[in-house]
Amino acid sequence: MDENEISKFIVNACYKVHTCLGPGLLESVYEEFLHYELLKSGLILERQKGIPVVYENQKMDLGFRADLIVDGKVIIEIKSVETLAPVHFKQLLTYLRISDKRLGILVNFNDALLKGSLHRIVNNL
Repeated sequence: MDENEISKFIVNACYKVHTCLGPGLLESVYEEFLHYELLKSGLILERQKGIPVVYENQKMDLGFRADLIVDGKVIIEIKSVETLAPVHFKQLLTYLRISDKRLGILVNFNDALLKGSLHRIVNNL
């Protein structure tokens, strides 16, 4: 399955979780139930996966933690904030470049409507 096919499962699962729970909860709650929904779809998930960062010849074993990585191809960055800031988009793009992934999904569960709070971020896709 390619990144675009995987993203359809992710978007559907995000809508289902948001419809059932609504806005206002902690990111960890949405992460837990999004993880659960995606597992039901038969996808392979890694949760809070530590990703190393290399700078010149120096390696930091834990540069950041990805909220969810789906089928080793798509990073999901989960937020529950008043408003997404420009840095959130840049952060996910940096995660994609560092981990050599091509697609990320940035989702803010703290909006009344999820439609404008679900974003595809691409890295050479």
